[in-house]
Amino acid sequence: MAFSFCGLVDPVRRRVTSTNAKYDDAPSIDLEAWARSEFDLPLRIENDARLALLGERQAGAAAGFDDIVMVTLGTGVGGAAMIGGRLVRGRHYQAGCLGGHLLARYGGRECTCGAKGCIEAEASTWALPAMCREHPAYGSSPLSQLSKIGFEELAHFAQAGDLCASDIFVRCVEVWSAGVVSLIHAYDPEVVVIGGGVMSAAGRILPAISEYVRRRAWTPWGQVQVRAASLGDTAALLGALPLLEDASLE
Repeated sequence: MAFSFCGLVDPVRRRVTSTNAKYDDAPSIDLEAWARSEFDLPLRIENDARLALLGERQAGAAAGFDDIVMVTLGTGVGGAAMIGGRLVRGRHYQAGCLGGHLLARYGGRECTCGAKGCIEAEASTWALPAMCREHPAYGSSPLSQLSKIGFEELAHFAQAGDLCASDIFVRCVEVWSAGVVSLIHAYDPEVVVIGGGVMSAAGRILPAISEYVRRRAWTPWGQVQVRAASLGDTAALLGALPLLEDASLE
């Protein structure tokens, strides 16, 4: 069986290694023993963004590519990379999946990871309410009347012309765009696939990121394609097959 987890995992030992304070007990759970006792099945475990990348390559927006960057925009900002048809994992299994913790603004907002100015701290759902409250026009914005602010609400009021919502929406898109360029320079992909809940506003987000990449990414060999993820919540499910077949985890 395949298991997707929103944190750092060791796919060889089949353990969660760090959750960044989301599920503190997860590293202490013997998931492989649980899979055996409850289902009588062997276990494969992988970071959720990596598994989504595998799914999009298997049957989605990255089909036919071997050099891929995946970015997931939602509560946080996730990432994954593939080079030459192999997932980038690194010695401690952190490589590629910490794209949301690349620096976006030196000395910027405090991030949950302990750094300052990460992409996630500057443009993610968990950071959004504080970002809105700090805007000088927040008091007169319809956002101030909401009990919960997400990117769906932000995009709606930005489209309606609200100054606070519009400014923050544009700023988030610029942060994501800069992050994508950094990932392109780091991993040399042919295609960048962007998914996550924020992509409900893909019609406004994707063209802006694509144009930013066209102008800012240093790729003398040609143009990196920027595509919206096509599989939604099924990406990780479809990524289970190539994960189960990954001989490097034997």
